[in-house]
Amino acid sequence: MAISLRLTKEEEKLIKSYADFHGKSVSELFRQSLLDKIEDECDLKAYLSSMDEFNKDPLTYSHEEVEKMFETGNV
Repeated sequence: MAISLRLTKEEEKLIKSYADFHGKSVSELFRQSLLDKIEDECDLKAYLSSMDEFNKDPLTYSHEEVEKMFETGNV
């Protein structure tokens, strides 16, 4: 797949320098940056969803309580 992107000369110079510094092609840099951004957004969505669930029932256990649950098989 080919994707076109418009950049100013300054942006192009900065991006090429950044890619060179990290030993990557501009294509690799964009691909990895976009995938990282998508992963970050998915992580944030999962976190917010889990916080919604936690706020509905904010029951927590200490490390010791969890350890005892596993030791006794009460999980």
